[in-house]
Amino acid sequence: MIGLELDDASATSVRIDDQGVVQAQARVEAAGDLVAATATALAQVEVTGSDPLGLAATNPDSPAIAPIVASLASRLAGPFKSTGAVMSGTAAAAAEAWTGAARGVQDVVFFGVAQHATGGILRGGVAIAGTRGRAGAVAWLSLNPVEREDYRKTGCLEAEVAAAGLVRRLIWRIKAGDRSRVQDLVNDDLSAITVDHLLDAARGGDGVSISVVRDTAKYLGMAAANLVVVADPEMLVLGGIMASAADLLLDPLRVEMARRLPKPMMDALKIETAVLGPDAAAIGAARLVTAART
Repeated sequence: MIGLELDDASATSVRIDDQGVVQAQARVEAAGDLVAATATALAQVEVTGSDPLGLAATNPDSPAIAPIVASLASRLAGPFKSTGAVMSGTAAAAAEAWTGAARGVQDVVFFGVAQHATGGILRGGVAIAGTRGRAGAVAWLSLNPVEREDYRKTGCLEAEVAAAGLVRRLIWRIKAGDRSRVQDLVNDDLSAITVDHLLDAARGGDGVSISVVRDTAKYLGMAAANLVVVADPEMLVLGGIMASAADLLLDPLRVEMARRLPKPMMDALKIETAVLGPDAAAIGAARLVTAART
């Protein structure tokens, strides 16, 4: 089985067997040409015309992605014949429930944040993709009553907690007069700041970075609580920076969730960090093809 995930900047492909073992994997940066990156990623896992293909995308309706989805339509299998592509979070939820942190769990919510904010729901072991495969578009969760232009472009949640949002909020603090150790790391070139600079500085005790991380954890906890109260899952799986920076984010996120959820719901909820990393959505896309054939 072949799974493919697309975002505006890269294409990730996997070849898996029926047990979910990854036999080949490729991640290709787009460098301005996502069509070429997609072709290269598929070639590197030795895809053939007879291989069933599942497709996930962070935003299937993106101008960069939609034409590729259309061009692959004849090769798509299983549920993808009607939806074209599912949201990356939906595929990641399927993957984590198959071979990851939620292995064997039937009712799962996945919530991940990296370059984008993604979410997905499994009910009774079945991925809830929605009528057009767009269920789980958590980037658009509205958590701030203020209306801003970036919210209208990428969604409120993504604008605040995805990598670019964290960096932007740190830069705002610096421009407002706060001094951060990150400035020394980049020789005061604010355009060179990355989310890793911020997270490493927070681990090192940088007050401004710690403050940004705490604000981020509040947004993440609010979003997670909204997902849980709607889906009432057995397990919440947290991916992206919530997994890689769990030492910074997990405890304050739990505290925020506990403030927002009914106590019986919070007490019964299992919370785990994702284990499949950036390949999860591609693995899940392949899994959804596999599940359709069984």
